[in-house]
Amino acid sequence: MKPLTQVRAVLLAFSLSSLLLGLAALATPDAAAQDSSGFGRLDAAQPTGLTADEIVKKFAARETEFALARENYTFRQSVKVDTLDEDSGKINGEYQQVTDITFSKEGRREEHVIFAPANTLDQGPNGGITMTPADFDEIEHRLPFVFTNENLPQYDLTYVGRQKVDELDTYVFQAAPKRFEKNKHYFQGKLWVDQQDFQIVLINGMTVPQDTRPGHEDLEPPFTTYYEQVDGKYWFPTYTKAEGELHFAAARGALSQDIHIRSIVKYTDYKQFHATSRIIYDGQDITNNKATPPSNPPPK
Repeated sequence: MKPLTQVRAVLLAFSLSSLLLGLAALATPDAAAQDSSGFGRLDAAQPTGLTADEIVKKFAARETEFALARENYTFRQSVKVDTLDEDSGKINGEYQQVTDITFSKEGRREEHVIFAPANTLDQGPNGGITMTPADFDEIEHRLPFVFTNENLPQYDLTYVGRQKVDELDTYVFQAAPKRFEKNKHYFQGKLWVDQQDFQIVLINGMTVPQDTRPGHEDLEPPFTTYYEQVDGKYWFPTYTKAEGELHFAAARGALSQDIHIRSIVKYTDYKQFHATSRIIYDGQDITNNKATPPSNPPPK
């Protein structure tokens, strides 16, 4: 964000409403109250039966499968970004867009915007803010975070412990990038990994690095993403909430700004894509024929 003046069943017993109540406790999950937030106490003892490194290898492999599988699903992505008045808590600027991620007849991935009301983020406090390319990259790549074999070497993963999240038994890891490469962004925060499926079911953290140079700030609030089991196999991201107060320093005579941001992204209606294929036999389209062509046709 930049200030405009500077340019296993459905959720497998995951109770989203109760987990949202525990967002404030995610920074210290061991202190979370199980009854009020859905988070049990953190057991910091080392895992049994598997080492932490073996768990990491297992869930990175499963996440790699998930990443490939999600490329073959259609879904709807709903994005809403609000600026909030600090005194009243009321929305004073909003960006909203609903997009269907589909495939063409030829199997090419396509995006169709089906709802996009006027953007009023620029009407927020002190001239408001604007969405930047980094914001859209955030929505596409880091909010629905996938920890694959490809990006595994880029991160340091520290085993934190075991924790129950509603009815799920999870392993908890702290993730941080090993180094920063120019023009690249990374996830930093906690991962909750299902002990049975070895897939990420919850993440909480933020994008790093962020540009905090006065007059050049491009900032993102911390976020939490929830995953839901689809087709009994893969945990796909379904809901992200990001919220925080972003501080923009004074520059070129402008006033400094503290802007309260709240973003909600929903991923819904996952459906596996089945390509339409045609069966051509002897120069004829027999796709809809019930008869099966002979395996050894007579010579012409």
